[in-house]
Amino acid sequence: MEKKNKIGDNLKSVFKGNTMLFILVGVMILFEILIRIGDHGSLFAPANITNIIRQNSYVAILATGMLLCILTGGNIDLSVGSVVALVGALAGVFIVTLEMPIWLSICLCLLMGTLIGAFHGFFIAYVHIPPFITTLAGMLLWRGVATIVLDGKPISPFPDKYRNLFESFLPNPSDATIEKFGELDIFDEFVDKYTFMVTLIITAICILAYVVLEIVSRRKKIKNNYTVSSKGSFIAKLCVLSIVILILGQFLARDRGLPVVLILLAIIVAAYAYFTQNTVPGRYLYAIGGNAKAAKLSGINTDNVMFFAYTNMGFISAVAALVTISRMNSAQPTAGQNYEMDAIASCFIGGASAYGGTGTVGGAVIGAIFMGVLNNGMSILGIDMNWQRAVKGLVLLGAVIFDVVSKKKRTSK
Repeated sequence: MEKKNKIGDNLKSVFKGNTMLFILVGVMILFEILIRIGDHGSLFAPANITNIIRQNSYVAILATGMLLCILTGGNIDLSVGSVVALVGALAGVFIVTLEMPIWLSICLCLLMGTLIGAFHGFFIAYVHIPPFITTLAGMLLWRGVATIVLDGKPISPFPDKYRNLFESFLPNPSDATIEKFGELDIFDEFVDKYTFMVTLIITAICILAYVVLEIVSRRKKIKNNYTVSSKGSFIAKLCVLSIVILILGQFLARDRGLPVVLILLAIIVAAYAYFTQNTVPGRYLYAIGGNAKAAKLSGINTDNVMFFAYTNMGFISAVAALVTISRMNSAQPTAGQNYEMDAIASCFIGGASAYGGTGTVGGAVIGAIFMGVLNNGMSILGIDMNWQRAVKGLVLLGAVIFDVVSKKKRTSK
């Protein structure tokens, strides 16, 4: 009896720590049932899973940067969509119009995004203008500059060498191999089997790396006398998340393999998750969000932390811009509209607190995927775009209400 209670407690702990992940799975299953009933195909078609990842990669990338701003006290950045448009416009000028080397153009675009973020950060951190006002001004300013740079006209197409950096798949046969054997039916069969096997092998390596890193992190926390979850709940969490990664891997293996943009996203998520959870500057973000005055009195330079958060947001916006123009194959003055809203919603849906000090990078990414599944599922069902906006608004409101009510309950105890 005691053993059963222990297993139940472990499962409850896993569910509590990964609530949004289980809700995401539940929503996907619900959409799959509705789509099947309506004879609209399948949400779980491998090609559709790939499209959800590719179409929403920019949201997940922006959400990682937005989370750092939100952690500082519920602050947000309203300018990211306009920064995406401006950096995309500059990339179009550099790569297409001026035909500059691709890697030099990418570096210049990332530098420009970082400088724009530093511009916002300076006024927020050192002049102490509220982030809402500063970034609202940035939203208008950079959208106008993007339109001026493009003269109101899109720039396209981008060279294949650039698009392959973000829109290709791994493993991917070379052009020479395709030209030599592409007409043979047996070649297509071989590529499909090769893609399936290599993708599953990469998936298995990712699972192994995840398990090892989690074990190492847990041991470090125990060594430093931090509170950790029970051994049973830790193992259950590893099993659940490993199964999720494996299921995702087999979907991708049955399509075209791993999208390169997913690899880029995985690197960004891993880097920022490590930064926020395992470094001193990362913990400063949580400290400021928890109690800014106490953090300042304890010796944290809160101005520098705020400057870093918004400078980083500019850099992340530039990365999202490079991904976006590759996906659209054009630089447009209207690009990036409402991107800031998607990123903010992803963070709050993923568990970030509206007051700051609470939230994880993984949660923000799950929130971004949740938004993508909502968009994709409702589009397949043929639901009107206005109703889609209404549903997303209600979901965001529900997430924030849940956060506010939970915080009131905790403070009342």
